[in-house]
Amino acid sequence: MIASPNYISPAEYLQMEETSSIKHEYIDGYTYKLDGSIDSHVTIAGNIGVLLRNKLRGSRYRVYILAMKARIESLNRYYYPDVMVTCDSRDQETHGHKRFPCLIVEVLSNSTEAFDRGDKFADYQTIESLKEYVLINTKRQRVECFRLNDDGFWVLQTYTSQEQSFRLKSVNFEGKMAELYEDVVFE
Repeated sequence: MIASPNYISPAEYLQMEETSSIKHEYIDGYTYKLDGSIDSHVTIAGNIGVLLRNKLRGSRYRVYILAMKARIESLNRYYYPDVMVTCDSRDQETHGHKRFPCLIVEVLSNSTEAFDRGDKFADYQTIESLKEYVLINTKRQRVECFRLNDDGFWVLQTYTSQEQSFRLKSVNFEGKMAELYEDVVFE
């Protein structure tokens, strides 16, 4: 990711994003243009979003797919997770971003995988409400679920093509790998 050369305030960033045809993430006053997504990335994000929405419909949970910002106030960051779920009523107070997600899902791509696994995950870990961080592979059937345990440690559980299903404990969801990867052509 290449940063914009000029510092802007969070308010300027939010105003810019309202009219921009290109999405940008915001880190410490600098904006980073998001790369265009590939077919498998968008398909997987849509599949998991629809699966979660269908399961959580009528509950206190809200599912956001691809276009809602996650705000990390303590670090002065705005990110666009591929899928985000919140059940905190305070998130109804803000229409352009959410601050209290319990689940964040990122679909991996060549250009973002290292960042999604590294600095972005470290940043997400500072969100007190976050209970689960999920990485979904676009090259093969592989789902990595990082869950915050009772001792405050992030514990990894991996699901591969050998499993028929995967589980997202933060929202009490069990999905089928075949449905998650429906219509996906691997790179």
